[in-house]
Amino acid sequence: MLALSTPGALLAQSPADAPADSLEARMQQVRTLATDGQRSEAITQYTALLAEHPGNSDLLLARGRTYAWDGQYAAAEADLQQVVQKSPTYADAWSALGDLYRWSDRPQQAADAYAQWVALAPDSAAAHIARGRALRDQGQIAAARADFDAAEALGADPAEILSLRDSLLPRMANPDVAAADGYRWSASAGWSHTRFSGNRQSWNDADLSLRRYFKRGSLGLEMLRADHFNTSDIAWALDGYTPLWSRAYANLRYQHGPSSGVLPRQSWRVEVFQGVGSGWELSASVDHLRFSGDTEFYGIGVGRYSGNWYGRYKLQHVPGVGSGSWSHRVLLRNYYRGDADNYLEVSVSSGRSTDVDRFGSLVRDNNASLGVAWRHQFAPNWGFKLGAGYADDDGGFDEQRVSASIYTRW
Repeated sequence: MLALSTPGALLAQSPADAPADSLEARMQQVRTLATDGQRSEAITQYTALLAEHPGNSDLLLARGRTYAWDGQYAAAEADLQQVVQKSPTYADAWSALGDLYRWSDRPQQAADAYAQWVALAPDSAAAHIARGRALRDQGQIAAARADFDAAEALGADPAEILSLRDSLLPRMANPDVAAADGYRWSASAGWSHTRFSGNRQSWNDADLSLRRYFKRGSLGLEMLRADHFNTSDIAWALDGYTPLWSRAYANLRYQHGPSSGVLPRQSWRVEVFQGVGSGWELSASVDHLRFSGDTEFYGIGVGRYSGNWYGRYKLQHVPGVGSGSWSHRVLLRNYYRGDADNYLEVSVSSGRSTDVDRFGSLVRDNNASLGVAWRHQFAPNWGFKLGAGYADDDGGFDEQRVSASIYTRW
């Protein structure tokens, strides 16, 4: 004869014999507490359930995620490491471990954990997006973009993919915004020589810089030396990049020079960049120079990132006599290795200036210039940049310029 179980008999069952759906229901109740912000209570209840079900991977995963949401990263790592060691093919556990490492600012470990997730779930767009974000945080632009492309092919939301690709733009066009691929310091030394037509003497310029990278932006100290017109001047500058709001960052610069000479006594710059739409970036800038008097430059720019290409146009105006001065500059850069360290660059500029000559008459000058440059990283922490340029103007002094710089980082 079949015996019917009473409610009391069910309650008398040991936890180990409890139906799986009963544990799932209890976990769902605790999960609701965690997602509603009651994380301490959720952790307490998960701990009680683990006392009833020691070593249960699902419970350890749930508690580990909750610890991570609560910022208790060491406790979260302990739980999640138990899960992946016990169940190395548990894809959700690798996902949670990657999230923990990324939230606690350990992008390399995050990328490694997400790579395990990708290996276990190669058709998961979410896995590729997660790893791409971790790679982006390290400055590995080409690898990050490859993951975003893979996610798009797997059916990820096109709007999300566009936003992720746009997030690579500042790191491509302005490497100083990135965390320098895991490095915390960089230094460079540069030299340039400008030769003029006619009887004007050649110019020589040199610079040294030391830059520190932080979690948010970077700050550089620079020394600049100019040898012009048989006069040598030295100036010092602080140059920083900092993120602002969503898809925006700024370049701030202050330079202090000699009381008189070929370099300004003081100069400063503020330039703000804002990503918009799909791969577009707008900018606005103000530059202030103080020699015996003050001069200001106002600029607006628009940039476009597409694949390994970056292009930018900038219009700059200097108020003055008449219509003042206007200049146009177009830059085209190809990141031939898909990262921020290696690129070929071409720039073209033209301008018109309006001034007053010594007789009080208005004088208008026009000039044009062309420049090329090659930036190459020949070792993980060493790179160089070579450049050449030509310019002419109505003043009769055509110029040819060559430059070279060496970079290192650690």
